[in-house]
Amino acid sequence: MQIANSDAGDTTEGPALDGRTLWERVHDHLRDEILSGRLTPGTELSEVALAESLGVSRGPVREALGRLATEGLVTIRPRRGAVVRALSNDEFIEAYQVREALETMAVRLAVSQLTAEDLSALERGIDEMVDFGNAGDVLGFFEANTAFHLVFFDAAGNRMLADLYRQLRAQIDRHRLRSLELRGDVQRSIAEHRAILRAAKAGDVERTVHLVSEHIRVPQIRLLVEDHHPEPEGAPA
Repeated sequence: MQIANSDAGDTTEGPALDGRTLWERVHDHLRDEILSGRLTPGTELSEVALAESLGVSRGPVREALGRLATEGLVTIRPRRGAVVRALSNDEFIEAYQVREALETMAVRLAVSQLTAEDLSALERGIDEMVDFGNAGDVLGFFEANTAFHLVFFDAAGNRMLADLYRQLRAQIDRHRLRSLELRGDVQRSIAEHRAILRAAKAGDVERTVHLVSEHIRVPQIRLLVEDHHPEPEGAPA
């Protein structure tokens, strides 16, 4: 893949110009590769190799890697380059604990404020999750999932809360493949979202908060069970 260098007047193949700077396009591309699992933990990210494969100079690559490091997606090693970070169980649990605190607050503020347009957006998010799940498009499923949850933050009317959640998204997204693995399958997740929507439509704040909290806790609980009761060697997968 090559990313068009509009600043330098390059005509290399890449995405249409969209207002992002060159390093931002490099960052978004690498971020998608990491979150999709195409760049696995431990993969070394050479500035030179990336610059050549993306058709850009090393400067935008260096800047993009620096941003990915602040997001916890890569580790920068002095004189050795960057490497995709592995995930620890503690980081997973911490990220989801913060997510639960922010999201339950957003739901508590939002349910009574939801408009017909908001409810339609929630329904649309579930429909898209179903479509992407049936197509086996995990990345698309998670994008629809994120859009569903963001409806509550946008409806809550608390800009600081929404900003904090969006800042946390990089860490949350970093764990989404692991989350799905722990949850079991997309059908369970879709069923949980349907239940959340029914409670929100009914205007039942406490029920909606409870369901969102339970939804976020499922992978945490399963991870804790795995930690305390690991499968014996030779056990069937």
